[in-house]
Amino acid sequence: MTRNKSEFLKWFGPLLDALRDLGDSGKPMEVSNKIAENLKLKDDILDSTLKSGGKRFHNQVAWARQYLVWEGYLDSSKFGTWKLTEKGKSATITVQQAGEIFKKWVNIHQKARKDKSDNQIIEEQEENPPEEIEESSHAELIDILLSLSPSGFEKVCKELLRESGFENVVVTGQSHDGGIDGYGMLELNPFVSFKVLFQCKRYKGSVPRAQVGDFRNAMIGRAEKGIILTTGTFSNEAIREASREGAPKIELIDGEKLVKMFEKVELGVVPKTIYIPDLNYFESFK
Repeated sequence: MTRNKSEFLKWFGPLLDALRDLGDSGKPMEVSNKIAENLKLKDDILDSTLKSGGKRFHNQVAWARQYLVWEGYLDSSKFGTWKLTEKGKSATITVQQAGEIFKKWVNIHQKARKDKSDNQIIEEQEENPPEEIEESSHAELIDILLSLSPSGFEKVCKELLRESGFENVVVTGQSHDGGIDGYGMLELNPFVSFKVLFQCKRYKGSVPRAQVGDFRNAMIGRAEKGIILTTGTFSNEAIREASREGAPKIELIDGEKLVKMFEKVELGVVPKTIYIPDLNYFESFK
């Protein structure tokens, strides 16, 4: 499929519409999913991946959101929720207007981007989420996880689950077991706990639907819950299969969620605070 290098511009208007449909605010993936639902986007668009393994569509939506923040249509909250400002609640944006917004902010950030051309900036955005242009620690952690041996990745996932509240976590290390790599117990409260099976996929691409189905078949009758952890992503069909009605639900942890889990429990990562100039703030003083 041939892609237009300025493809992300067409998500500006639909992003505003999606937030309005969600009650003026939503989590990033909620917004992306609502855009896909509203526009009836096909799986080949939703499943397209970046060189890093992340989803291209969600990255483009994240960049559309960043420009809308700079332009004052969205709140700049850092708490993981995208929210419309008063200006954004009634706004509509065409692709042409989106292009004008893009040009405006490229000019403002030109010096910070070392005089890169428009095409270079778009190409940079195509492969990097907004927060990773200045800080590439997420990609670095994924690269480290990909460099581990298969058994090493299983063991580090075991440690992650233990640090996240699971008890009696065991890596089975058995082959031909339907893809089940281990199990653990999760206690909801002193009265309720249940067994959870997990599978570890050290992938750079997308986990397909068939592997989610195979894992579910292997866990039936053996545990109440299943989790698949991957350094990559899940195809749109895999996501639908994981939550298919009438079948045991499987939790999917993609590379982005996996990194956040490591950061939350500070496992294998060292917290570091950095400060970069907020060019939007200083623009009003020129």
